[in-house]
Amino acid sequence: MVDYRHQARLLALQVLYELDATRHRVGDVLQARFNEDGLYEQFLSEQHYAEAQSLTTQLVNGVRQHQPRLDVLIGQYAPEWPLDQLAMIDRNILRIAIYELVIDGTAPVKVVINEAVELAKTFGTESTPRFINGVLGTLATREGDPATKQNSNQD
Repeated sequence: MVDYRHQARLLALQVLYELDATRHRVGDVLQARFNEDGLYEQFLSEQHYAEAQSLTTQLVNGVRQHQPRLDVLIGQYAPEWPLDQLAMIDRNILRIAIYELVIDGTAPVKVVINEAVELAKTFGTESTPRFINGVLGTLATREGDPATKQNSNQD
């Protein structure tokens, strides 16, 4: 059995990667991922499966809605790597994590960074985890707690 939040991030990464590589519709890609054989059986309960679907959808839609801003932040914190030269997997791991840190702000910074590094270990190259950790660590250090800063900027 898997943690539904981890599974949701993994599914969101797969969806965003496919959307980056194709012209498929968001709803179609999400539905295809949710209907994959064996996915439902990975969860402890129907509630966890539903929560994973909800979080996946939130992450995908949030990243898509805020993508221009997320891409600016990636450029700011990884200036040596132009966005179009980043591997699609790296770019989308960063988008999800920065969305969670800067826009959503509900997950602790350490959890978001750890989850992003775990996704990088699973899907990236040998150097991807170190790169992802460095970019997100720099963002968190320079911005303080990005979620707190974002919330105070809205006041």
